[in-house]
Amino acid sequence: MDLAAIVHRSFFPKPELMFYIHQSACISPQHTIGDADLNTLCASTENKLKAIEPDYKGIPPGILRRMGKSVRMGVGTALSLLTNNISFDGIIMGTANGGKEDCVKFLSQVIEYNEGLLTPIGFVQSTPNAAGAQIGLLTRNHNYNVTHVHLGLDFEFAMLDADMLIAENPGCNYLLGAVDDISAYDYNMERKLGCYKEAEVSNKDLYQSKTPGSIAGEAGVMFLVNGIAEGSVAMLTAMDTLHHHDEHVVKDKLLQFIQQYLPENEKIDILLTGENGDERFVKYYTACEDAMNNDVTIARFKHMSGEYPTATAMALWISCHMLQTQSIPIHMLKKDTHKSGYKHMLIYNNFKGIQHSFMLVSMPV
Repeated sequence: MDLAAIVHRSFFPKPELMFYIHQSACISPQHTIGDADLNTLCASTENKLKAIEPDYKGIPPGILRRMGKSVRMGVGTALSLLTNNISFDGIIMGTANGGKEDCVKFLSQVIEYNEGLLTPIGFVQSTPNAAGAQIGLLTRNHNYNVTHVHLGLDFEFAMLDADMLIAENPGCNYLLGAVDDISAYDYNMERKLGCYKEAEVSNKDLYQSKTPGSIAGEAGVMFLVNGIAEGSVAMLTAMDTLHHHDEHVVKDKLLQFIQQYLPENEKIDILLTGENGDERFVKYYTACEDAMNNDVTIARFKHMSGEYPTATAMALWISCHMLQTQSIPIHMLKKDTHKSGYKHMLIYNNFKGIQHSFMLVSMPV
């Protein structure tokens, strides 16, 4: 076992979660905000899946025009959940690239203006916690407000934070979310590192590309969560993470996860994976698919979201939507067992071949 796995096991010995999702909102490259339509697949452009942004009617225009894209998406999704004067007791965000574009702009100004008079907006919005801070300011919420930055496990550790808070305060409401955008700086860096495809590939042909790299994506997702089952739309039963490069270890971890957290006499109905069209990482998804029974439906989501560090937040939103509608868009299906009555969904995601996460999402009980 490598050092990262030992550290993870030492500090996080009990990954089981138990909280309920009551509302959710998602601004993404697909029709997910407002009246969601997942059956229509929006196409990528130049290997990028850019978010379809709404009018942001809840944000004052004077403030909106000064916001960076990641902040707009984070604030927009949060405000869409708070239309009925719902009170909440904390804001918990996950991000890896949020604020990076504004940070680069500010540092460029330092050079351009020779450390003279600089625009303060770029500095204010240059940190990862800018979205959470703006939500707190606009809603005048002075409670717990934390942003987690852990590369490809940002949202997972935000979930862990939310679970610990809810365990202590089950009746409290928390805003749990994630946001990442496609910044020019980050896209160019990741492309040079081989994370994105060199030749242009449509997201509709992503899984047939058989080449290294994926396509870039972005989204802002927010959930209203607490420890109360009544009125909830989904339940997060368990979550776990793993740092490892061996697909056999990942498969064993998945089987252990199912054995430990799936209720007795229950079955996984859907495996939703983060397969992203990168031929280097197909082995991890194949290993997890092989671990499933023959009657498990297998679906994929990154042709809808693109690849980015907090893509699992959109996967969780999609899971909630599918459990509510009891349907799966045809373009998401990799293996269709023609089952009905979905109850338990397993989400597996892999980030850059080293960070893995597992989530068990179920219908509320």
